Amino acid sequence: MTRTDAKTGALVLFSGGQDSATCLAWALDRYDTVETLGFDYGQRHRVELACREGFRSAIARAFPAWAGRLGEDHMVDLSVLGSISDTAMTREIEIETAASGLPNTFVPGRNLMFMTIAAAIAYRRGLKVLVGGMCETDFSGYPDCRDDTMKALQVALNLGMDSRFVLETPLMWLDKADTWRLAEQLGGKELVELVRVETHTCYLGERAELNAWGFGCGECPACKLRKRGYEAYLAGEKVTEAPL
Repeated sequence: MTRTDAKTGALVLFSGGQDSATCLAWALDRYDTVETLGFDYGQRHRVELACREGFRSAIARAFPAWAGRLGEDHMVDLSVLGSISDTAMTREIEIETAASGLPNTFVPGRNLMFMTIAAAIAYRRGLKVLVGGMCETDFSGYPDCRDDTMKALQVALNLGMDSRFVLETPLMWLDKADTWRLAEQLGGKELVELVRVETHTCYLGERAELNAWGFGCGECPACKLRKRGYEAYLAGEKVTEAPL
């Protein structure tokens, strides 16, 4: 990796899903240089990773002003996370509520590891802004998606790396309908359509049928939330239900 000279550069955690794709557009609208970072941790819906380059290419074609800002893409092998996680995101098991009260799609430590590695890469690249799609409105109760967690992590990273990183979470207080609306505000109906068709959310990795709200099985918690959000967006309503 080489170091960028951009003074207003951001690194976006980009999985290939709806939320991170919207965050990528948000960053491209604000920063001079925007790089992306993805993680392969053995997720059962790893088809999302195959959507990453397609969305990057599509957004560059559709929005020439953003194309010049879109920088390098980084992919990190975090298979160790999958190997130590016994969750419905990393094992072929039924999605349900665990004894802890959290859905068993919760991968302990995932966002903490993601942001720490992102900071290490950003440090070497000269990027000061880290952007993630964490959300405390539609988040299934995941503790590593909470605003307090991200604020505490920002402090820890800056102390540990003697730096001045800023962790941006533009979706933190938005529901899924609001996330669709944000995409429209950033890039009009064209960006909404790119998010609908080019991103992936389904926990089961189903990508055979294009629904009105995008690809997916339509039955897993992620699909239900995305569908409800899209329908509420079209109707001008709000959706605040968690997926489980």
